[in-house]
Amino acid sequence: MAAHKIAHATLTGPSVVKELWIGFMLGLAAGGLWKMHHWNEQRKTRAFYDMLEKGEISVVVEEE
Repeated sequence: MAAHKIAHATLTGPSVVKELWIGFMLGLAAGGLWKMHHWNEQRKTRAFYDMLEKGEISVVVEEE
């Protein structure tokens, strides 16, 4: 019987450069999302204090 040659994929170890690049990109993406969230919260807080200063809203409950 003749043995058939089968092409097998050779498994190599982890690529350090590739893993560093993936980690760097994931870090940038997560950092960007965090900064966008932070800027949105700052905008809401600034809008609240602007309305409070203009007298449009109040934090004191009116008595009846």
